[in-house]
Amino acid sequence: MNITKKYPSKVSYGLLIFIFLVFYGPLIPYLINGDLSGKMIGLIGFLSLIFAFILHLFFGTHYTIENNKLKIKCGVFSYKPIEIDKIKEVSKTKNIISSPAPSFDRIEIKYGKFDEIIISPKDKLNFANDLAIINPNIKNNITE
Repeated sequence: MNITKKYPSKVSYGLLIFIFLVFYGPLIPYLINGDLSGKMIGLIGFLSLIFAFILHLFFGTHYTIENNKLKIKCGVFSYKPIEIDKIKEVSKTKNIISSPAPSFDRIEIKYGKFDEIIISPKDKLNFANDLAIINPNIKNNITE
């Protein structure tokens, strides 16, 4: 079956706020005291570049079902495509390991012999159903 469907990732704004506070929180006392030296401005600029890259990763993450492959893109990074015929199970997960999932509302995909990946499509139900249409042998545990 030839379908191409792109699913944007869900983004946890709470996680983004946390990262923002970790980056810029320690600078607040310096800003309050008006301590804006050249080094401080350089540091703020450097941290802003890194934070912009993190924003790009968060908002540039998407998952594409194309023919018999699941393609995962996280900003500038692309993961090796997963053959949908090799997917065994799709389930919700609370696992917080690093993954191409900028949200804590995640699903785990088990495929191959022992492989798994955690992602966070906005529309988990339709995403899992579309995978199951291509491979009816997938154990689809996503109900809502």
